[in-house]
Amino acid sequence: MLREVTAIRYVEPLRSGGSVPAVVEADDLGTYVVKFTGSAQGRKALVAEVIVGELARALGLRFPELVLVHFDPAVAAEEPHQEVRDLHDASAGVNLGMDYLPGARDFTPEIARLFPVDPLEAGRIVWLDALTVNVDRTVHSSNLMVWPTFGTAPPRLWLIDHGAALVFHHRWDTTNPGRKYDFRHHALGQYGPDVRAADAELAPKVTEELLRGILAEVPDAWLTDDPAFATPEEARAAYVDHLLARARLSAEWLPTDFPDRAELAAEEAARAERSQRGRPDWLKRVPDLHGRPAAEQDWSVHLG
Repeated sequence: MLREVTAIRYVEPLRSGGSVPAVVEADDLGTYVVKFTGSAQGRKALVAEVIVGELARALGLRFPELVLVHFDPAVAAEEPHQEVRDLHDASAGVNLGMDYLPGARDFTPEIARLFPVDPLEAGRIVWLDALTVNVDRTVHSSNLMVWPTFGTAPPRLWLIDHGAALVFHHRWDTTNPGRKYDFRHHALGQYGPDVRAADAELAPKVTEELLRGILAEVPDAWLTDDPAFATPEEARAAYVDHLLARARLSAEWLPTDFPDRAELAAEEAARAERSQRGRPDWLKRVPDLHGRPAAEQDWSVHLG
């Protein structure tokens, strides 16, 4: 079962994501990134975090330890923003914590240009994402971290943030375990992921026993909001059945069509050109501050 800890010090909120998690210190002397039950994404996001994160660990992928964090909003009483305080007030009780990786860096496109990733490792991560329908690990939003970034140990890829995975649990009545999803723009597609070798290695490891053990780690309270099920045990059984069936149908959904670096660059250039053409003339003189190629700047309008 997941370890339980109690938050004793609120360090800071993380505003890079819509759920506004927070860094806290706990009574086991550990530091954790806490995702709250009261966030807009709801408890299903936490269910997805537990299932996919623990499945990743069971399959040998690097994923920080998850813990259940008992959180008293009084710990964060000095938080100045009312909306964040409201989130904390709505999240009193048990929340989900992920071990904090100090100094970790986001796996950005800039880092990806130089960072070495073995095709089999890339294939394993893509395979996990395809199995769990995690479509939120893209070139521009990788949900991957590089850690450690100092010391003598070599930096490695770590998986984080799986709250958007398991999209099927939002519409159980239309689930199809063999459905194929588009992973052409996966964050690791440019590394030539050996998904077939990963499938041969990992699919046999996804057993009913493994899945039942993972679902047992999800708190009952997080499985009671779905009207499709009368009890948490019914919900657990549905997750187990779906993921087990999907693993057995991997030949139907295995992603293999990935653009290489040159194709990605060409697609990005074409996208930037379309965006530029669609801008009014005045906007073409404004720098683009969102990570895209800068708009053309015409300084003549300021020089007379």
